[in-house]
Amino acid sequence: MTDTTDTMATKADQGPSAIPRARAKDDQGLVTGKGTTSIEDAVVAKIVGLAAREVAGVYDLGGGTARAFNAVRGMVGADKNVTQGVSVEVGEKQAAIDIDLVIEYGTAIPDLAAAVRQNVIGAVERMCGLEVTEVNIKVDDVRLPSDDTSDEPEPEPRVQ
Repeated sequence: MTDTTDTMATKADQGPSAIPRARAKDDQGLVTGKGTTSIEDAVVAKIVGLAAREVAGVYDLGGGTARAFNAVRGMVGADKNVTQGVSVEVGEKQAAIDIDLVIEYGTAIPDLAAAVRQNVIGAVERMCGLEVTEVNIKVDDVRLPSDDTSDEPEPEPRVQ
């Protein structure tokens, strides 16, 4: 058994406002003799959404309706929903994840799915201490290069 003092900083080492470092494999889990830690589904969904978007080749998450709704939210000044296209089930020690992706044209889907899966599993296990039992990926759409170009001129600003 390895000594965890090398991998975990003490509170005094971190300072008053430091963020705790990532968990080591041999740390105690979420259920200990001194209490339990529960993590809401929404927290895991946010981590998954951010981790999936970090992978090159992922254009967006969610199906067409969810993306359209998110675009409307952006027009009225609301923040983008990072959990769009993500569904999670969180138990005491495990999590199962479903992700709907929109990919860039030309991206190899099997390679992208493997990269997203690896990044998501790593982020959830490291940040939450949950074992990820499965990451199901559904590719909903492909973003075409022609989607970048528009024949319409840029609208004039309404306020100078």
